[in-house]
Parts: sequence; structure tokens; C-alpha cells
Amino acid sequence: MSGVTRAEVCVVACAEVWRGDGEILASPVGVIPTIGARLARATFAPDLLLSDGEALLVQGTWALGDKPPVIEGWLPFRTIFDLIYTGRRHVMMGPSQVDRYGNANISAVGPFERPTAQLLGVRGAPGNTVHHPTSYWVSRHRPRSFVERVDMVSGVGYDRAAAAGPSASRFHEIRRVVSDLGVFDFATPDHRMRLVSVHPGVTVEQVVAATGFDLVMAGEVARTRLPTDRELELIRTVIDPQDLRSREVPAP
Repeated sequence: MSGVTRAEVCVVACAEVWRGDGEILASPVGVIPTIGARLARATFAPDLLLSDGEALLVQGTWALGDKPPVIEGWLPFRTIFDLIYTGRRHVMMGPSQVDRYGNANISAVGPFERPTAQLLGVRGAPGNTVHHPTSYWVSRHRPRSFVERVDMVSGVGYDRAAAAGPSASRFHEIRRVVSDLGVFDFATPDHRMRLVSVHPGVTVEQVVAATGFDLVMAGEVARTRLPTDRELELIRTVIDPQDLRSREVPAP
């Protein structure tokens, strides 16, 4: 299949965050991460658990907006806390701000005393980041999103987890950050954000210009992998036949 879009590259990059996770609950937030999680389970991560977003564990691969084909278990809200506290979950959230150490803001933008924008609130981000793997999806990579210092710490980054001690750092893992420009991780000695790959059609210079802090780069930066023909078929005809992905990441 041809004509791979930026949105489809982002879907595959999001799917990859769950590679090798085994039998845990994948909790994607947003259109692109949701397509990615379903794609991952349909291909290279068959042991992942997926929910209907409410209270049921489900089998199979289904389209966005449709009912899942097979119900395999009950997952009431209280059970989510058991999964969180025991590390059997990997969430992919969508922060409004993220900094070089992976601190994330989903709460408010602007001074704490008088914010200029109210967002979701801290919600479950602190517990997520100190108990189980957490990844982030940012649909618009720009200096306002990748910031020197987040206005409000909702999700805990590596520097703050280390400062808080073993109770926060023991199980802390910010796995990946995926944006509409590239893929990032924290696999550096001091856990600063590293540019892992740029999406096809994107230059390293573009990523640097759109980031409000210095990224770590070790040698030549790779290109984010393209979807396989099978993955494209699943994305286009099974999981997202309405092409909702292109509304979240329009063609450049």
C-alpha cells in the first residue's frame, strides 16, 4: 500500500510504545494513541489488555466509534486502581506541556496563582507516573508544548522523582514521547529527553526549532519506521475507516 501519511506514521510510533509489555492493560488517551494500541494488539503485542473505555475488557480489533466485538471481562473503575498500584498498566496521555525531564502538565497554563487556561486538572497523572510505565502523545509539537519548565507538574518527571526519593523513583518510567514531528525517550545518563527519530519529511532542524529546550542527540538521528502493508490495511480498513487520524494530524 502506498501514500503513507504523517498520521499513520504517528499511529505506528504510538503502537511501538507497548512493544514487549506483555499482559498488561494498555490505556491510550486520544485518537492516535487509541488506534496505536489496537494496532499493537492486532500485530506484535497480542497479550495486551484493552478496554472499551468504560468498564469492560474486550477482545478483537474494532473500529473507532463502534462497539467491540467480544466482551471478555468486567473492569470497574475501582479495579483500575489495583492495576495502577501493582504496575500492570501502561498509559499514554496527552500533556499540554512536557519538559526535558518528562514532567508533564495537564492541569493549567500560566502562573499558579492566576492561570491563563484551565485544563483537565492533575487527575491520575501523579499515580500513573510513579507506579507504572507512562508515555506521552503530543499532536502539535511546538515551543509552547515542549517547554523549559512546565507551569504545573501533573505527571512526575525523572528529576522530581529522583528528588522525592525511592517512593517515587522505584517504579518510575517515562517510556516514550511521540509527537507529530518525532519520537523521544529519556535513555540518557541524566534522563534528559533524547531525540530518537524524526518522522519522514521532518528534519532535525525543524524539531530543534519547535522545542523550547536543548534535546540530547547521539550521532545520526534515525527516521521513524513506516507502517507495513498489513498495518496500513488494519489502520485504514479495520480500526479507523473514517480517517479520524488525519483530523488529529493533518497532512503537512
